[in-house]
Amino acid sequence: MKIVYIYILFTLFVITNTSHAQKIENSHPNIIFVMTDDQGMGDLSCMGNTILKTPHLDSFYAKSTRFTNFQVSPTCAPTRSALMSGRRPFEVGVSHTILQRERMALNVVTFPQALQKAGYTTGLFGKWHLGDEEAYLPQNRGFDEVLMHGAGGIGQEIYGDFPANSENTYFDNVLLHNNTIVKTKGFCTDIFFESALSWIKKQEESNEPYFCYLALNAPHGPFIAPEKYKKRFIEEGYDDKTAGRYGMIENIDDNFGVLMEKLNDWNALENTLVIFMTDNGMSMPKIKKDGKKISPFNAGMKGLKNTPWEGGTHVPAFWYWKGKLNEGEDISALTAHVDIYKTFCELAGADIPESKLPPKGRSLVTLLGNPKAKWDDREMFIHKGRWDDNWKNLKTREENKYIGASIRTNEWRLVFAEGEEKPHLSAITKDIGENINLASKYPEVVEKLKESYSKWWATLDPLLVNKNLPKVEPKDQPFNKRYYKQKEEKGIPEWAPDYQKEAQ
Repeated sequence: MKIVYIYILFTLFVITNTSHAQKIENSHPNIIFVMTDDQGMGDLSCMGNTILKTPHLDSFYAKSTRFTNFQVSPTCAPTRSALMSGRRPFEVGVSHTILQRERMALNVVTFPQALQKAGYTTGLFGKWHLGDEEAYLPQNRGFDEVLMHGAGGIGQEIYGDFPANSENTYFDNVLLHNNTIVKTKGFCTDIFFESALSWIKKQEESNEPYFCYLALNAPHGPFIAPEKYKKRFIEEGYDDKTAGRYGMIENIDDNFGVLMEKLNDWNALENTLVIFMTDNGMSMPKIKKDGKKISPFNAGMKGLKNTPWEGGTHVPAFWYWKGKLNEGEDISALTAHVDIYKTFCELAGADIPESKLPPKGRSLVTLLGNPKAKWDDREMFIHKGRWDDNWKNLKTREENKYIGASIRTNEWRLVFAEGEEKPHLSAITKDIGENINLASKYPEVVEKLKESYSKWWATLDPLLVNKNLPKVEPKDQPFNKRYYKQKEEKGIPEWAPDYQKEAQ
């Protein structure tokens, strides 16, 4: 009798701790993945920022399952390549954000391509930043619907965006809609959200599964926001840059609130996984208020975008699926951008495609079902790249082997910071601010992590397919040539999403 009782208890324990995983695996949810650009952990009021007001994202945070130890790359194109490939950026050729080194290797079969084969319709709205030549475009990498700007940022004509966007950055932008260049009207973030909502509504009516990648360019600099979003900050004495950047974030928050409201109105939330995250750490200059400089709030972390410190790679990751995921639950396991690929495929019942560069990350489905599930420790190799760019870094790749690099495990973060002679080892779970250097106390940890990193580094040379490519002049950038060719042949038509048209 006692044995039977123990067996029943054990069975109940297993069911309780795996029920969500069983429900969500191979369940074909719609997936809406919202990712902002250069927004850090400290750029939300729910994370402790006392200047910003982000009530909609705060509410979303409160009811989400949160990955509290989620790591990405220090800059944007590398993170995007890791998401799409499930591999570390250098392993798919991405070692910079410019100079053609942002192009993701064509041997990658992306997870949107895998989702398409599983019956999903896919859409991208906003930033791609993985190559603007025809073969590299999202239309040829797994997306059915595309509305995007070029290169790394709107208005960055020098790196490949449409030349017209230099004239009125972030407003009334020229964008690529599928295969046609179009002229939009309004603020860029509003346009991307409205376009996504218009497309989502059509997918909801079709009753087929869909994946929406809402990849905003905001709050990437230059820090420009609609005046109504800047007004409060200016009136409170903040400088124009702070008003612009924080205004962009509050605009994102309002748009996100509309997104969630519409999904609720359309009864879509019970079959839709909604994710909010950012692509790298915060990028923000000192705040000025009434002439005095203030350090931006960074959730207690050291380092910003483009650094190997925790503040460069630790980002928010909030997941919400009504009735399927626990609300207000934290998952502390060490997770990362490379894990998205297999997670989405497992949720969608999509096979991992055969590829010369298959995904290497893990599926997060087990953790979503049970945050305390066994999760083996791992070594994450991080490097900001950007070597030998004839701009800020003139050293070769090999000379940059350790400069701007870090190794992250659940317990440790080993950093080789630029300008520092010695590595910095932190007990990262206890010292999120990386204040105490334990390298001399634990030399064996330093050597072990350094050796693992060195072995990985030695494998990279044949994978860096974009190395030594020539600099492309603005006039020869793919979108520049495409813009003038279409303008001459048939002009640039005005375009607005159906959702915007209905609102007007």
